[in-house]
Amino acid sequence: MGVKINTRELIRILELTPEHQNIMLVGRHGIGKSEIIEQFFSQQQAKVVTLFLGQMSDPGDLIGLPSLDAATGKTEFRPPWWFPLDNKPVVLFLDELNRARPEILQTVMDLILSKTLAGRTLPPGSRVISAVNEGEEYQLTDLDPALLSRFNIYYFSPTAGEWLLWAAEQKLDPRLIRFIEREPDALDGDIMLDAGLEKGADRRSWTRLSEILAAAGEIDETVEKIMSGIVGISAAFKFSEFVKDNTTIDPRGILSGFDAAREEVERMGAHELSALNESFFRIIEIEGNDEQVKRYITNLEGYIKWLSDEKRNEVLAHWTTLYESSLYPKTKVAILSNSPFIYQNILSFIDGIKL
Repeated sequence: MGVKINTRELIRILELTPEHQNIMLVGRHGIGKSEIIEQFFSQQQAKVVTLFLGQMSDPGDLIGLPSLDAATGKTEFRPPWWFPLDNKPVVLFLDELNRARPEILQTVMDLILSKTLAGRTLPPGSRVISAVNEGEEYQLTDLDPALLSRFNIYYFSPTAGEWLLWAAEQKLDPRLIRFIEREPDALDGDIMLDAGLEKGADRRSWTRLSEILAAAGEIDETVEKIMSGIVGISAAFKFSEFVKDNTTIDPRGILSGFDAAREEVERMGAHELSALNESFFRIIEIEGNDEQVKRYITNLEGYIKWLSDEKRNEVLAHWTTLYESSLYPKTKVAILSNSPFIYQNILSFIDGIKL
């Protein structure tokens, strides 16, 4: 295993890496590699061209088709559909690099080495980023060491917490969010089907499932079958059982009034309270109304005081860890700005650990 990075670290790498250096991201399918590349460079008004090399059967798909120049009598290649003829720089995203045929990899070599293809050079400022799949479940092509040496290589492994924050921002089904919160391993799990086909849950499939749930509402027998076709039988069964058994209260209800929800909170174990902590941080992080954030923080004071009075140190430690992480910068500022009590509680808890 090489250098392992999460989403925040990937964005920092994209910010710091000069355009003439090539980047390779290694990871499973469906974890958001292409989405992050698209979003990051779109925000910089840069055009991203994605080429799925694993789907190309002939070098002509990449370099264009040959044609005879009547004036010179020589054969030249017509520009492929993706090549920038306006001389504006592009971000060329070579997806599925290690699923490409050997002849495609040979064609790509000049592009990677010198940003040149069939005699044409990419506009100044263009950059090349590639993504490769990792794992025994893929049909892969071995990559030449000379090619690999031209890349800065990172193993991309976004955390479940990052995905949950994104899911909350995208307003995915709250039942699904609470399930992944409770079962983070299910986010990227997989199973084997009887037919020998591999079907599993990944981040992309959970997003598709949320769309189905939004239309279906309640989960009946048919919806369970639909879910199985999206995230696999095992993950669908676990999620269905979770929804049936789950009595977790809405975290927004607690943020809107802790005293009213106190009885239910008192029945929760340490694991459930830790999940509740993360829900609080996510909700505040994506809330755009400053007045609403202030009300949330005020009600959180009652929750933190209760944790302290009950000496739930494990849950308080988890709360402090979330506060010190870089995943929730807006929540951290909101607590610091609106609640000296919570901030002092965090400092006191840290001091107590040091003692």
